[in-house]
Amino acid sequence: MSFDVQIVTLAPQIWPVILSEESGLVGKAFAVGTARLTVHDLREFGVGAHRKVDDTPFGGGAGMVLQVGPLHEATKACRQNAAGPVVLLSARGRPFSHHDASRLAAGPGFTLVCGRYEGVDERVSRYIDDEITVADAVLSAGDPAAWVVVDAVTRLLPGVLGNCESLSEESFAGDGGLEYPQYSRPRSYDGADVPSVLCSGDHAAIRSWRRQQAISHTKSTRPDICSVDDL
Repeated sequence: MSFDVQIVTLAPQIWPVILSEESGLVGKAFAVGTARLTVHDLREFGVGAHRKVDDTPFGGGAGMVLQVGPLHEATKACRQNAAGPVVLLSARGRPFSHHDASRLAAGPGFTLVCGRYEGVDERVSRYIDDEITVADAVLSAGDPAAWVVVDAVTRLLPGVLGNCESLSEESFAGDGGLEYPQYSRPRSYDGADVPSVLCSGDHAAIRSWRRQQAISHTKSTRPDICSVDDL
């Protein structure tokens, strides 16, 4: 049974491209059927001959607001089409995390609603299950953020990554800290050498070094990660 990913967007033409087989392992997961992509053009649920989906905000102000009606109809269609939560991408949402990605990957799939323009009518909150953001930044549309979520979740599905061990050692997995620094050949480049412990063959020493490096880097770079005190 495929993992269902649904996208509600005003730019449906970009999704078959960014999730094509040529885009990498995540794209291949959709190509071989591990995951199934359904893209809903929000204008299909628009009002009138011109399929209107936006209007000026009550109270005045710049920009246009996505209307509640078309978004409500789109979310209803998505719930009828597949199971899983309906999530709005918005700068006002809570931060998306690795924990969220793992939770979504363990379910039947999900629907992402891509915001656009000045925002969406607040009454849309009645028809969604969650509202998230991928960064403390405002984007011109929700599609780039949605792509981040799709990639982060789909790569966690069984069989998508060739080496499952890498999932347990990467940043935010396991104890929740950041990953240790990585090195590859050549051993020396432009005056910078690979740490000697990594070339020692002493696996216990390597594990200890990597652990300490991960702790140090997490504390200096991401002190906001609560679990760092427990590393």
